[in-house]
Amino acid sequence: MKIDVLTLFPDMFTGVFGSSMLKQASDKGIVSFQTIDFREYAANKHRKVDDYPYGGGAGMVLSPQPIFDAVAALTENEKKKPRIIMLCPQGEQHSQQKAAELAEEEHLIFLCGHYEGFDERVRHLVTDELSIGDYVLTGGELAAMVIADSVVRLLPGVLGNDESAVTDSYSTGLLEHPHYTRPADFRGMKVPDVLLSGHHAKIEEWRMEQSLRRTLERRPDLLKGYELTAKEADILKRLTDKQE
Repeated sequence: MKIDVLTLFPDMFTGVFGSSMLKQASDKGIVSFQTIDFREYAANKHRKVDDYPYGGGAGMVLSPQPIFDAVAALTENEKKKPRIIMLCPQGEQHSQQKAAELAEEEHLIFLCGHYEGFDERVRHLVTDELSIGDYVLTGGELAAMVIADSVVRLLPGVLGNDESAVTDSYSTGLLEHPHYTRPADFRGMKVPDVLLSGHHAKIEEWRMEQSLRRTLERRPDLLKGYELTAKEADILKRLTDKQE
């Protein structure tokens, strides 16, 4: 996968793309990252990329020309149009399902806005508008980092165990069950006996119940769109009966 980020602050990405899992994915050749300062594409000698909004109002608006020219340069030799993602508080809220969808692509381009946002005509380039929550950030850079991380970790070979991504919270539609490691007794807090039993069927049933319990307690809204198996339905009924 190729990930390009159009930003006025490329240095913000140095630590994120050059550390931890994202760096390992890059070192393995699974993904390549490029950050582009779109000031380089400004068609004026002062490299100015913003201007006053027509009709007046507070703040400045990012001009379309540098963005259009930067995207054209990044895609001129490509037959298939990449996914061009505008980070925007008005966009669709990012989700695990969206991350999985984007992980199927070969090329992603992130557009990081600032000031009062982009000239509306930039949206003619865009395939997706994404937000990471109902709040406003100074710019789109942090959102681009979050989304890139959520996508790259789903690429085959990135995680040490590919099953980890499959069983993560939200990947299954439910919140993930609790995890424990050594020691079995830490300051009087003990690992549940079932996890020490070696009985794999009982362990899986315990994990299923814990996943449903956490989802019911913390994110019951997720259950509305989740298709329960017969076994899960029985467990959920037992859990809800206890709440009543």
